[in-house]
Amino acid sequence: MSLGDEPGYPETGHTRTRLPDDPYGGARRTGRSSSRSLVTVVGVVVLLIAAIAFANRGGNEGSSNTADTNSTGNGGKPVTSSTAASGTKPVETKSDGIPTGFAHSAQGAQSAAANYSTVLGSDGMFKTATRHTIVQTVADPTVVNSMQSGFDADYSADFLKKAGLETDGSAPQGSTFVNRTLPAGAKVTSYSDSAATVEVWCNGLFGMAGEKSTSPVTSNWFTVTMKLHWSDGDWKVLQSSQKTGPTPVTGDNTVSGTDEISKAVQEFGGFTYAR
Repeated sequence: MSLGDEPGYPETGHTRTRLPDDPYGGARRTGRSSSRSLVTVVGVVVLLIAAIAFANRGGNEGSSNTADTNSTGNGGKPVTSSTAASGTKPVETKSDGIPTGFAHSAQGAQSAAANYSTVLGSDGMFKTATRHTIVQTVADPTVVNSMQSGFDADYSADFLKKAGLETDGSAPQGSTFVNRTLPAGAKVTSYSDSAATVEVWCNGLFGMAGEKSTSPVTSNWFTVTMKLHWSDGDWKVLQSSQKTGPTPVTGDNTVSGTDEISKAVQEFGGFTYAR
């Protein structure tokens, strides 16, 4: 497994593309054009005005507007339920800090896959004790041993060294290691009472923030496919794999320096419930 592979999902070879300039040397991404920026600002203003107008109109037209919005007809426009947040309340139970006890439904399978993608793609996987706890919590009992030994082989001492980490998986003094998986959406591709296959579209952050770092923190997009099994009252992972994308067009944001990235990682805690 090369350093370019996504650490949480070693079955696939996802390669990160790095900027040609050193982000920590003050380099900025080249702006597309001043006219593009102007169009973007105008577009945002127009959207805000339209949103305010729509909200005011909705308040004046009474409850009949709600019925029209949720109608499956509606002139061919998407119904609000297609983009609404899931209705089932989040789980209230956790095992070693990991959400458990998901609903026995297609939506519950999506929730499980999103949360398991997050924890399997976290910095906790780089430390032996934490990695074992994660695997034993999310893996199906029939594959827990093989999955754990597979991950142990992937996160070898040689790999940790290439990632710039100490032998115990910790970051060198003065540096901050970043490995986060941020689900953007999920869909079920197959479902039964005992099994489900779920795809989770994710954004990932990976790298080392520090003055001496040769692997600056970069972002990437990928889709995790999880095969789940309903086992002892919860969804558990049988298998996970990953492929690159879908990848949106990169914005024109100025690249932040190492101090700002380190501070953000330390101050902004990751989410434990993804859906």
